[in-house]
Amino acid sequence: MAPDILNDTDKKVLLKIARDTIEGFAKAGKKPPLPADLPPALRDRHGAFVTIHQRGQLRGCIGTFFGEGELASTVRNMAYAAGWEDPRFPHLAADELSDADLEISVLSPLREISDVNEIQVGTHGIFITKGYYRGVLLPQVATEQGWDRDTFLSHTCIKAGLKPDAWKKETLKIEIFSADVFGEKDFK
Repeated sequence: MAPDILNDTDKKVLLKIARDTIEGFAKAGKKPPLPADLPPALRDRHGAFVTIHQRGQLRGCIGTFFGEGELASTVRNMAYAAGWEDPRFPHLAADELSDADLEISVLSPLREISDVNEIQVGTHGIFITKGYYRGVLLPQVATEQGWDRDTFLSHTCIKAGLKPDAWKKETLKIEIFSADVFGEKDFK
């Protein structure tokens, strides 16, 4: 996990921003404004992913490694993107909101590695690139799926559109990151 830069109050504010965004857009077709009195930590620049689950299944997940201005703004934009721009899913509808559960991953900066043994399953996410091919999996994915390091690397290659063993046989750029992961379920 990333160093804890956010306290529980910060996390609750970010989750409310994400929830207000998906509800505001689903019901009124627009993103609500950010609160005027943001805590200082939410004004810093960090990358973030917002994941929407519905009845335990992935319903949308979009993020950026590089913050789009302050963290609060990045989370608002990624919440919208997870509901309406994830090409794997149809647009989120208002009647799905009650079943939607949100999770936010606030990211550390990317760090390129030259030895895959640096990857710690459950701590690091992986970002693989080769030319135009790119794939990323968040740290919690390997833990949720029960994967070891090799399986995690293989699935990240597949996500990038590469062969599963590309990480063994090809020259790839492999970067790792950690994340402070929290969700609405954590505060119920």
